[in-house]
Amino acid sequence: MARKIGMVGLGRMGANMARRMRDCGHEVVVVHDLRKEVAEELAAELACDAAPDLAAVTAAADLVFTVVTDDDAMRGIFTGDALLKDADGTVFVNCATVSPAVHEEVAGLCEAAGATSLEACMASSIPQARDGTLYLMIGGDESAFREIEGLLGDLSKSLRYVGETGRAAQVKALVNMVMNINTAALAEGLGLGKALGLDLELLCEVFSQTGANSRVLETDAEDMLARDHDCYFSAAHAAKDSGIANGLAVGAGVDVPLSKATEVQYRRLIDLGRGELDKSAVAELTFPGRLDDA
Repeated sequence: MARKIGMVGLGRMGANMARRMRDCGHEVVVVHDLRKEVAEELAAELACDAAPDLAAVTAAADLVFTVVTDDDAMRGIFTGDALLKDADGTVFVNCATVSPAVHEEVAGLCEAAGATSLEACMASSIPQARDGTLYLMIGGDESAFREIEGLLGDLSKSLRYVGETGRAAQVKALVNMVMNINTAALAEGLGLGKALGLDLELLCEVFSQTGANSRVLETDAEDMLARDHDCYFSAAHAAKDSGIANGLAVGAGVDVPLSKATEVQYRRLIDLGRGELDKSAVAELTFPGRLDDA
């Protein structure tokens, strides 16, 4: 069955997912963002409507993707006179990294409204959203997932059904916890190498051939050396996501000192007014002299 698609949240990820769906021949009928001008610009590009409010998204679409910033934003779009007004039969695919508890709350609200909620947690970035190579972890009702699996496949190089509502968010929190720790660790290693007067290009080459290798070395090392922190995944999001993982650890009774320390580093960047820089900017805290010349 052909779906009429709506997109709520038109940041770097949401906008490019909408473009990808349009390119794959899916009917994107409506978009919405708090920034009215952003929604209108993308709507003109995609030849669809810019919804004046959330209820108008649900009125126009039967499959709605949401990509919002945090727990409060997620709750906000699903409560009050918002997405769940006259939502019977609508499928919501929620892609933001928010806490598992919020996904569970939203799933309950959707069920009460006659709608369906799925998690589609993303372990990828902006280029992957645009070219349809996201890695998606799906949580929620498996039969609902199977009904739209083909459509989700146009967004993803790999789909992984994780389990009941909340499980995908748990897995995503741990993915980002480990990624953020690795990023902060790389920044410390390179910062110390700089202080010791080592050739950092050589150091990165050695890292790549030893136990110090990581995906983060591939994606962030060059940016750390060049101080190129154009945002693909912001320091503010890194702090938020480490905080989600740390909250899960508290609930599970597990001590995670490395993750706690990593969250502190990213919150330092926020306090310094650098939260919207890429997470690679954690190197600004570890390379000698960088904070002094800011």
